[in-house]
Amino acid sequence: MASPAFHPLDCPDPAQVSFGTDGLRGHVGTAITSTLALQVGFWCGRVLPSDGPVLIGMDSRTSGSMLVSALAAGLTAAGREVWTLGLCPTPAVPGLIRRFGAAGGLMVSASHNPPEDNGIKVFGADGSKLGSALQSRIEAGLRGEEPTSPQAPAFGVSRQRSELLDLYKQDLLSTVRHQRLDGVPSGLDLCWGSPTAGGAVVFSELGADVTVLHGEADGERINVGCGSTHLEPLRRAVLDRGAAMGFAFDGDADRMLAVDGQGRVVDGDHVLFLWGSALQDSGALPDQRLVATVMSNLGFERAWQARGGLLDRTPVGDQHVHAAMVRSGAALGGEQSGHILSSAHGLSGDGVLTALQLATLCHAQGMTLADWLDHSFKAYPQKLVNVRVPDRARRKGWADCQPLSDLVQQAERSMADDGRVLVRASGTEPLLRVMVEAADSSAVEHWTQRLAEAADRYLNAA
Repeated sequence: MASPAFHPLDCPDPAQVSFGTDGLRGHVGTAITSTLALQVGFWCGRVLPSDGPVLIGMDSRTSGSMLVSALAAGLTAAGREVWTLGLCPTPAVPGLIRRFGAAGGLMVSASHNPPEDNGIKVFGADGSKLGSALQSRIEAGLRGEEPTSPQAPAFGVSRQRSELLDLYKQDLLSTVRHQRLDGVPSGLDLCWGSPTAGGAVVFSELGADVTVLHGEADGERINVGCGSTHLEPLRRAVLDRGAAMGFAFDGDADRMLAVDGQGRVVDGDHVLFLWGSALQDSGALPDQRLVATVMSNLGFERAWQARGGLLDRTPVGDQHVHAAMVRSGAALGGEQSGHILSSAHGLSGDGVLTALQLATLCHAQGMTLADWLDHSFKAYPQKLVNVRVPDRARRKGWADCQPLSDLVQQAERSMADDGRVLVRASGTEPLLRVMVEAADSSAVEHWTQRLAEAADRYLNAA
């Protein structure tokens, strides 16, 4: 008999099912179940454009096959043709949507979350994350509020199309044109996840001398002590083997963080500054504009402004970065966490593509990543603390908690123009994120601790 904690055929309360900053995500068996996936598949089939197949990819999690099968069943029940891609990076889905004129696509992944979680990301016909209007229609369908007009039975078909991943790899290689990495010692942490589907291959085809960590698909170990959220294994490997650079990816390969040959972390802010500087120097950066989120470091912003650039900030989430880039015509944007979007490469966050661009840009200039980093910027001390707040209403409405709100204002006044506070509810986990950055590291430590303690005390009170 199944444990009460795990009922894959149960469906969560539809009123509690909503798209976060990156689709649906949560613990498998409670927040994410096969029944929910079946219904999501059906309603995606109803709201996506009527022409073209719907693509489905997955990362390596053991629950992935169950959820892919359920999504495909729902889509075919809605009369749609489904192409299942198997194990693949998330950016392969939007890339192949655009290449084949598909109606949309879904990716089964919980990104950087632990193995016991999973999720569903939905893409529209243009390859971008599904817009809020269509997300709302899917949510309404799950709640029984979306009309189901009578129609003649029409059942779709599901086809296995894993061979299409070769086209994605070809597209990756085409982004660097004639640039090579012959003999460049490079480390890759593939985190037992989607990056194992071709991440090492493309670097090897460019001639790089590759050291691979966690290079097999393993759904029980995905993201565990490795990848972009745990950089120490990559840092050690780069230092031990004298590599010029190393790149770590998350479970579905849509983001990347790097380390240089000295073992220093190169985060998304540094990637934006370095790649943006190269585009600026070549006259390929409209309005000298970059797009970043509210999480990006003040040191980065001020260094970019000193270079004559503009920095537009958005809420957290690559869909917000995407929307701002479309509105402004920006060529480059991203998040500190390593989601980088390039208008020249489809505006989809792609960790492997970003790593290739960074590596080849360095090599083409005859510089190491460490040399390049030395010429970037000095980040302000910054600290992020995650406070677990299970109550969703309290977490989302933290600003209505007067003692906590007053303390945030007190912290901001004390740091004036030399620091800032950011408090936000996670869109993917039951966490309140408290971030403080300032020129003075002692102020960062002081206010982070006080604010985190206050959030726990007031928001988790009985």
